Amino acid sequence: MSAETHEFQVEARQLLQLMIHSIYSNKDVFLRELISNASDALDKLRLTALRDESLGADVSDLHISVEADTQARTLTVRDNGIGMSRQEVVQLIGTIASSGTARLLQELKEADDADAAAGLIGQFGVGFYSAFMVADEVTVLTRHAGESHGTRWVSRGEGTYTVEDLDETPQGTTVTLHLKPVDVEDQLDDYTQAWKIREIVKRYSDFITWPIRMAAPTTPAAEQGDEKTGTGPSPDAFETVNSMKALWARAREDVSDEEYHELYKRISHDWLDPLETVRLQAEGTFEYQALLFIPSHAPQDLFTQGHSRGLQLFVKRVHIMDDCEELLPPYLRFVKGIVDAQDLSLNVSREVLQQDRHIQRMHRRLTKKVLSTIKDLRTNVPENYATVWREFGRALKEGLLDDHENRDAILALCSFPSTHDAQEPTTLAQYVERMKEGQEEIFYLTGDSREAVENSPHMEAFRAKGVEVLLLTDPIDEIWVTVVPEFDGKQLRSITKGEVDLGGGEPETDATESEREEQRREYSELLSWMTGQLGQDVKEVRLSTRLTVSPACLVSDTHDITPALEHIYRAMGQDVPHTKRILELNPGHALVNGLNKAHTEREDGADAGLADIAELLYGMALLAEGGALKDPARFTKLMADHLSF
Repeated sequence: MSAETHEFQVEARQLLQLMIHSIYSNKDVFLRELISNASDALDKLRLTALRDESLGADVSDLHISVEADTQARTLTVRDNGIGMSRQEVVQLIGTIASSGTARLLQELKEADDADAAAGLIGQFGVGFYSAFMVADEVTVLTRHAGESHGTRWVSRGEGTYTVEDLDETPQGTTVTLHLKPVDVEDQLDDYTQAWKIREIVKRYSDFITWPIRMAAPTTPAAEQGDEKTGTGPSPDAFETVNSMKALWARAREDVSDEEYHELYKRISHDWLDPLETVRLQAEGTFEYQALLFIPSHAPQDLFTQGHSRGLQLFVKRVHIMDDCEELLPPYLRFVKGIVDAQDLSLNVSREVLQQDRHIQRMHRRLTKKVLSTIKDLRTNVPENYATVWREFGRALKEGLLDDHENRDAILALCSFPSTHDAQEPTTLAQYVERMKEGQEEIFYLTGDSREAVENSPHMEAFRAKGVEVLLLTDPIDEIWVTVVPEFDGKQLRSITKGEVDLGGGEPETDATESEREEQRREYSELLSWMTGQLGQDVKEVRLSTRLTVSPACLVSDTHDITPALEHIYRAMGQDVPHTKRILELNPGHALVNGLNKAHTEREDGADAGLADIAELLYGMALLAEGGALKDPARFTKLMADHLSF
């Protein structure tokens, strides 16, 4: 045997120390890295054997085995894959980050936290060295398929490593870790415990193509193999601990609905079957597969700040990350599933994901796929679409604010309650089809509940003329209507703003234009007087064309924000100025008519009782739309005084 001791380069040694002591926050990933390397070795052997029949490698039982010795405190990961020659050992293991090490170290020094540093490490593919987080010494025994002798590599991660030739070594690679003592404070678990190993394998490597075998529970400790020669116990002493069922990689016809549902329940922790399963496969320069699920009900924390969102990210069937938020926008946070990419780094971090162009392409395509699936449900399975909208419609509408690229697609999916049907919601396309001749706008009214909105004074003229109004009662509705100007060329218009036209320039009341002009002259002095009396609360008092029953209502100017939106902004910590509104009076109401006559009879209009009536009219209009009185006690006293016999 020819043994040689080498020193790591100075920069590489510094990098190794960073790797061991400060990079990975979750030490469990070391086993994921070793198993992933073993899986790659098996893939390479299978491909090489197909290309080179003279290789003479045994490919009859390709597998990975994980063995623990509790007394010796060793953990061994073994594969019978392609293996490495001595030269490859030196090149692939003996040198860390052979290119760009100096720049990497500089970036590591500038990184503010461990997560950012881990992202930098991931760019250089040095996951093998994560083993030194849990081991005092690492031994690698390997023999390249087709060669007659093997190589042993040993290092304590302290600046040197030893390489020597071996005459007898089985095909493949055996990595043995001499584990550090358990340290709970440093989150260093006992990795000789079978339950812990199985837990890590299930979490990160359950869908690896190759079987991962461990000693069966009844296997004696004496059957744990020999580290020096790299041999282990017979296959009968092992059991396969990973499922190898990557359902997204199998043809749809080869997978039952029960298998899909079982996987969904496992990754979502839901007890009900999903409403819909979505498959996606992308091929070309960047390959990935996705298996997504639309749940049948919304979780209780869907709208809480701490709700976890995102899909599980895999790379070549190796679990990389839970809740990968970069794969779908926040408004699709209810979607669960798995995305398996072929060309990402195993150590990819959230910082890297945010800037990766492949991830951005995946994000766009996955988003469009989910939206198109919901659209298909509306057409083909309306009862399932109704469930999606009932459970997740409020979240979907958030996309109208942020996702400009898909805004039209989201808007086309939306359903809203309307005055057309007391039970069934309507889409905007259906609303447009029912619009009256000459109607150029889509009318809506926002509020806290359907009952409150339907009883609003603003609805009176629309109800009288049979003009359909959308009834928007979700808090998000107050916001998205301000950023979505139109649908299908039709402007969206709040019936509480400006002066509305109920079709083709037709007058909004039964009064003729001459009668309306006469009313304006008749009430002009009252309107001017009331504007002065209520100047602290309103910007103008005018006659209304939208009231048929109520005496008064409050409206906003066309481009002003509503009181509800003011409240939302303030709740979000934004300081917005108070916007005065317009008080509209119904000239056909007895109270307004009587007030006008009383004001005309008093030349100076200084009667305190009339001022009280004006204040009461404003308060009633405010209460009718669900607003809050500035001084409820004063309003109650005024009401009691004027109702007394």
